[in-house]
Amino acid sequence: MNIEHLITPFKLGRPVIQASGAPGAFDERAVDVIYPFRHNGRWYATYVGFDGAGYQTALAVSDDLINWRSLGVILPRGGNRAWDSVGMACTWILRDDDLYGPQTLKKINGKYWLFYHAYPRTGYEEGGAEIGVATTDDESLLHWDFYGEPVFTYRDGCDWDRGGLYKCCVVEREGRYYMFYNAKNVDGGAWREQTGLALSDDLLTWRRYGTDPLLPVTPGAWDSVFASDPWVTWDSRARRRVMFYYGYDGKQAMNGLALSDDLLHWKKFPAPTLVTGSRDDLDVTYAHKPGIAWHEGALYQFYCACRPHRAGDSADNGGEFRCLTVARSTPWTE
Repeated sequence: MNIEHLITPFKLGRPVIQASGAPGAFDERAVDVIYPFRHNGRWYATYVGFDGAGYQTALAVSDDLINWRSLGVILPRGGNRAWDSVGMACTWILRDDDLYGPQTLKKINGKYWLFYHAYPRTGYEEGGAEIGVATTDDESLLHWDFYGEPVFTYRDGCDWDRGGLYKCCVVEREGRYYMFYNAKNVDGGAWREQTGLALSDDLLTWRRYGTDPLLPVTPGAWDSVFASDPWVTWDSRARRRVMFYYGYDGKQAMNGLALSDDLLHWKKFPAPTLVTGSRDDLDVTYAHKPGIAWHEGALYQFYCACRPHRAGDSADNGGEFRCLTVARSTPWTE
């Protein structure tokens, strides 16, 4: 399994986006789940902020993928209906999915399509989340119109995804849309997260593919409890699909890879490809939740890094410092 060009061993070692710590701010306590893309000649990213009550989503812009400027919240609390009133976490906007391609957003029926998930109760990911859609033709990407009700729910799920939904990733192939998503088997207690697939012809009506996860956990391995947060891309040079995802074994969370020829059957690389750090490193606890970009001949892997909170940190998420950082396939020169 040739994956050398998909490895990002060179960590920046510092946050690229971190929580503000400002009382009442959407990112008072933490930031999470970055989604980078190209738009109108610049790099943009959505990212999630947590204020102690729930997730909200902001948009940021950058010219170099390292220095980011926030443009403000685009998915605010209470923007739609009761089911997502606690907050909205954007996880995907429909886009070109060639790893080496323009990485720009796609318009379908004249609009950009954003996918998010929302939890029903106040707190950190409290309750079973469902997935919604928002669209816009606004080139600033600051104003979105919500479809209304969830387009995909756990309520009619199978044994493995009946506890609630998490991140989704949507790709198009020959006019059909493939939604990869991770979900938990129970709401509360010691749950298990795995990744499955739903299909659609219109981006609004989704049906599960089979009754089992496509990317299950591996007993006794580094991803024995979670196999989560899929980022699926087309490796046009190797002519295959790549899924970046994270695994969790009950102690540490790290990113890994799976490969496919048809989007339906996936083979995991057996070891994590982005591992946690040591001692005082930014990611000593977790190095997880991949966000992928290709820029100037290098692969960039953004991820959520976690370590215990220390005096002087910008924010405290219940004893944890959680931020967004990046690793890449070539050494840093700054």
